Amino acid sequence: MNPTDLYWLSRTRLLIGDAAIEKLQQAHVLVVGLGGVGSYAAEAIARAGVGRMTIIDGDVVEASNRNRQLPALTGTEGQLKAEIMRDRIMQVNPQMELHTHTAFMNPEPMKELLLNEKFDFVVDAIDSLSPKLSLLRAAYETQTPTVSSMGAGGKLDPTQIGIAPLYETYNCKLARYVRKRLKQEGMPSENPITAVFSKELPQADSLMLTQGAAYKKSAYGTISYIPASFGLACASVVIRKLIS
Repeated sequence: MNPTDLYWLSRTRLLIGDAAIEKLQQAHVLVVGLGGVGSYAAEAIARAGVGRMTIIDGDVVEASNRNRQLPALTGTEGQLKAEIMRDRIMQVNPQMELHTHTAFMNPEPMKELLLNEKFDFVVDAIDSLSPKLSLLRAAYETQTPTVSSMGAGGKLDPTQIGIAPLYETYNCKLARYVRKRLKQEGMPSENPITAVFSKELPQADSLMLTQGAAYKKSAYGTISYIPASFGLACASVVIRKLIS
């Protein structure tokens, strides 16, 4: 690629150098889930200079998403989040090789995707347990490096966000369920999945039932900056591992 095409990365190059930029340009990252966590993760990864990305989300924008999700605006309600993020990312880097899936991925298609396509890193930004487990199982079975976002709801303090191996997380109900289920399904407790989680206990009175919602029976209230902070932490894991 002509060096002038990468001038937009000149500030990044000052920080990490030419060799790291080249590694990022050659990398292929999968981001599953483009809500409050995944949308920020995907955009930050794109802005860091990753050359190939696959993004997946079958959901559309709703008014209640506007407090925390990049795709959510008054003018985008009813539109597919994956398509909105595709257009945003291509405005950041028109040279990126970007693949977009606008359907919820069931276990078999998810595993098939990871088997058929070589990803250098997976970002799990799914907030529902069953699809999350399917992705984490597939990533583990295909030995694909993975960072997984745990529960961002019910939290207010971004300084309590941590990055650790999944088996070292605590004070997070979602992480506890994920660890338990994966262990029951034969995955070693000390698995290689990196987790982004909060040490802050969720505010119990912010819990609501979500009857009828796909894969989810309940959800916590959220504030604008916590899911974004989770997403940026996930992006940092990806970028730092790719250039290390």
